[in-house]
Amino acid sequence: MLTLDIKGTLAKVITPSHGIPDQDFSAVRTSMRRYTEEWLSEREKGKHAWSMNPYDKETIADVKRVSDMVRSENIQTVVWIGIGGSGLGPKVLQEIFESPTTPAFLVIDTIDPATLQTHLDLIDWKNALIVVVSKSGSTLETMSAFFACYEKLKDAVKSQPGSRVIAITDPEGGPLLAFAKSERMRTLAIPPNVGGRFSIFTPVGLLALGLLHGDIGQFLRGAKEMDTHCQETTLSRNPAASLATVQYLLDTRRGYPIRVIMPYGDRLTSMARWEQQLIAESLGKSDGFNPIPVAAIGTQDQHSLLQQWMGGPRKSWHLFLREIDKPRLEVPRSVPDTFAYISNKTFGQLLDACYEGTSQALTSAKRPHATISLQRLDEYHIGQLFFLLMTEVVYLGKLYRIDIYGQPAVEIGKQITKGILSKGQA
Repeated sequence: MLTLDIKGTLAKVITPSHGIPDQDFSAVRTSMRRYTEEWLSEREKGKHAWSMNPYDKETIADVKRVSDMVRSENIQTVVWIGIGGSGLGPKVLQEIFESPTTPAFLVIDTIDPATLQTHLDLIDWKNALIVVVSKSGSTLETMSAFFACYEKLKDAVKSQPGSRVIAITDPEGGPLLAFAKSERMRTLAIPPNVGGRFSIFTPVGLLALGLLHGDIGQFLRGAKEMDTHCQETTLSRNPAASLATVQYLLDTRRGYPIRVIMPYGDRLTSMARWEQQLIAESLGKSDGFNPIPVAAIGTQDQHSLLQQWMGGPRKSWHLFLREIDKPRLEVPRSVPDTFAYISNKTFGQLLDACYEGTSQALTSAKRPHATISLQRLDEYHIGQLFFLLMTEVVYLGKLYRIDIYGQPAVEIGKQITKGILSKGQA
C-alpha cells in the first residue's frame, strides 16, 4: 500500500504563517464527508465513468486476448502513437516496465519532422506493431504521425499490413474507426464517456501494460484497493480527499497556487508530466483560484530550481513521489579519500539522501511539501497511484467548484489550427 505523508504542510512543522493549522482542516472536514458521499452517489448514476473501468470484465478480457495474440507474433518493436493522455499514460508504463525481455516500446507524441524522420528511418518495420490512439479519431498530431508510420509499415509488410495495427478509438464512429475497418485493423474501444486523461484503466493503459508483459490483474487490483480507501468518509483515512484538502488549503488560505510534482526516480518522470496534464486540463478553468501544476524531477532539478524554491517568492509547494525498494547498485568501495562518504553506498541510498536533503531544506525554509511513497514500482502500486491522483481531482473539482471534465480552451486551439491548415483547400 502506498503512503501519503503531509506533515511537511502542517503549521506545527513549518509555522502557522506558512503551514496549515488544525482549525483549517476542521473547517473543511464536514464538507469533505459530504463530497465523498456525493462522489459515490454520482458514480451510481453513471458519472465519473473512468472510476468503474477497473471493474469492466469484458474490456479487460478483450485487452488480454489482443495482448496474447501480439505476444505470439514475435513483435520486436511497439510503435505507440498518441498524444496527451493517450501518450503520457503509456509512457509512464513504458518507463517503468520496459526491459530487455519486452519488445522495444516507442511512444510517438510529436510532429517535429526531425524527430519523426529519425524514428521512421531507424525502426525495423518488418517486425513492428503500430498502436494508434485517438478517441475522436481525428487528432491532428496523432493521425498525421500515424499515416507517415503506416506508409513505412506497408512498404515493409506487403501482405495484410493492417493486421500489424491496433486502433484504440471511440467504438461508435469517427474517421479512425472507419479507416481501421477499411484496412482490416484490430480495434479496441475507449468508452465514449471517458476522457483521454482519465483513460489509463481503459485499453489505453491496459494494452500498453500487456504489451510490456505487465500483470494487468495486479494493476487493476491496486486500483480497486485504492478505490476502497478513497471512499472513506473520514478525512484522515481517505488519501485522495486528504491530498485534495492540502492542495486546496495551501492555495486558497496560504497563497501557494503552484504545485510542483517532483518524483525522485527517473522511472517516474512521465508520471509527473501525466499528473501535470491531469491537473491543468481538469482544473485550469478559472482565473481565480485553481492549482497550477509544474513537473520537476529529482535529483536534476535540485541543481536547477532549488534556489528559486528556497529563496524565491512563496508561491509553490511540493508533492514528492518516491520508491522505497530500489534496484541495488553500489558505488565502488575503492574511491579517493575525498569521496569516502559515498564509498560502498548504494545508489538508492544516495537518491534517498538527496530526497531527504531537499525535503528537510524546504522544511527549514518553512516551505510546504508532501510525499507519496510507493514500496516498489510494480503494477499493484502504480495502479494505486493512478487511481489516487484521478480521485483527488474529483475532490478538487468539488472544493474549487470547477467541472473537471471537458477542456474548452484546448478545443479552441484545435479549431484555429485546423482552420489555418484548411486555408486554400478547394
